[in-house]
Amino acid sequence: MKITIIGAGAMGGSTAEGLLKSQQLQAADITVSDPCQTVLEKFARKGVSTTTDNQVAVVGADIVMVFVKPWLVETVLKGIKDSMDYGKQTLVIIAAGISSAQVSEWMKTADNQLPTFFLCIPNIAIAQQQSMTFLVPANASQEETADMKALFDTLGETILTDEQHLAAGTTLASCGIAYAMRYIRAAAEGGVELGFKADDAKRIVMQTMKGAVGLLEETGLHPEAAIDMVTTPGGVTIKGLNEMEHAGFTSAVIRGLKAGAK
Repeated sequence: MKITIIGAGAMGGSTAEGLLKSQQLQAADITVSDPCQTVLEKFARKGVSTTTDNQVAVVGADIVMVFVKPWLVETVLKGIKDSMDYGKQTLVIIAAGISSAQVSEWMKTADNQLPTFFLCIPNIAIAQQQSMTFLVPANASQEETADMKALFDTLGETILTDEQHLAAGTTLASCGIAYAMRYIRAAAEGGVELGFKADDAKRIVMQTMKGAVGLLEETGLHPEAAIDMVTTPGGVTIKGLNEMEHAGFTSAVIRGLKAGAK
């Protein structure tokens, strides 16, 4: 399998890093196309094929992943359209707010042919193969969809969804990883106020979050049921939780997610 990544910014670069850790691919199976020479040099040192020419990059690829800003997607797709082999290549679009109807309009040939393509939203933890990825098969068979899901499953967890829920998935997981990091920062700052050194406080909070996730995964408990295991009557945990709720903790989280989905 050969994969081309067009646009190696934060998300495209993270995906390339995750693929480099894959047991299914060699570095030479990956091509990165980007206008930034520094980015290309970074991946070339790892054995990745690099170019600044998107048309050259797509030739010979089995999967072409486009990671560019939404306002650049049309230009990039029209630029590679004539270089693609629709019968052999699969297109993956990773850009918020781009619809399958738009991709179809931009990629349709004169005789109404379309490539196999997917809309996709991962998050930057894909670099550590820990992404929560949303995948929408826009013009793909069940077999092609299963193969694409299997690829992204090597880079974390993948949910097949419909186009209607892609924006919600973006705010819950792609934006959501930033929200989780903001909690880590806030809790670590609180830890410093409680007397820990900054690095120790951060390490404590991160391990605590790992433990919470591991507990829920292993037990299948609802988060509130797990909270009940910790909150003894009149104890410090319930007092802390209630104080957070007085400050609007749950409401702030929900409002932030809804704002991101607008």
